[in-house]
Amino acid sequence: MDRIDFRSDTVSWPTPTMRAAMAQARVGDDVYGEDPTVIELEALAAAKTGMEAGLFVASGTMGNLTAILTHAQRGESAVVGADAHTYASEAGGMAALGGIMPHPLPTDEYGRFSLTDIHAALPPDDPHYAPVSLILLENSYGAKGGYPLPPDYFANIRQIANAHNLKVHMDGARLFNTAVALNLDASELTQHVDSVTFCLSKGLCAPVGSVLCGSTEFINRARRTRKLLGGGMRQAGILAAAGIISLNEMIDRLDDDHRHARQLAEGLSTIPGIGLNLDNVRTNMVFFSLSEALPITPDALPGRPPHRSQHLAEQRRRPQLPGCDTLLD
Repeated sequence: MDRIDFRSDTVSWPTPTMRAAMAQARVGDDVYGEDPTVIELEALAAAKTGMEAGLFVASGTMGNLTAILTHAQRGESAVVGADAHTYASEAGGMAALGGIMPHPLPTDEYGRFSLTDIHAALPPDDPHYAPVSLILLENSYGAKGGYPLPPDYFANIRQIANAHNLKVHMDGARLFNTAVALNLDASELTQHVDSVTFCLSKGLCAPVGSVLCGSTEFINRARRTRKLLGGGMRQAGILAAAGIISLNEMIDRLDDDHRHARQLAEGLSTIPGIGLNLDNVRTNMVFFSLSEALPITPDALPGRPPHRSQHLAEQRRRPQLPGCDTLLD
């Protein structure tokens, strides 16, 4: 029986074109700044995001942590969403490795802070308090169904940051999903932040890697932080080659993923006992819950091993490549 793996867009596979590019990639030692394919990827990523420079990293978590440790100092604090990936799903790295205290704030149904809450989170100039030096944002917002947040929200955040001399970093793991959903260039979504990390290995289908983008001065400092975290790679052009294909060929097809997600969500919404918010299905993620009155248990689902039935109601579904049209029908 044919199946689609809906667990995550991280299970996407590299395309044949990517595999060929990886096999033929020109390489050098990237720690010495000599890998031409990595250099090409970083320049392309910077251009796509409207930034001056880019830094190839192993993962989105590494990219976010590299940015946080480069922007903020030990003993400082970062404002972050209480359900944001950087706070809830990155192993506490900013605190464990950076000595940076997260200041979590609630977010609304779309993943937005209240501007009032941000102002309230900024402590007075008093030695009793950890000074806030950084605001951490996310787009699309994973915990809220991958909702794509528009530029005007970030413009308001930027005004607060400028008034208090704060840096702003965006976790843009699915930045290009947001750009496609809102019919915008990615640079329009990043114009109000100091740095952004985006993933190549989700809907863009590369096997490994993310890129951290920002000013040239910031990226020069971030390169040292990446090395501190063990992220220096040698002949990394073999991986970067797939990322170049991602940015040149895979962005336009993200709309297919969004269409598949919507098709799946609309179908699920007709099943008694399944609850989901169709309004939040704007990109490639579908969140749903199972009613206690549903006349079936996860253990009874066909083909699902009992040991994998737990937490089914909390699973996220991200339809992506290939063959979804036929199988979803």
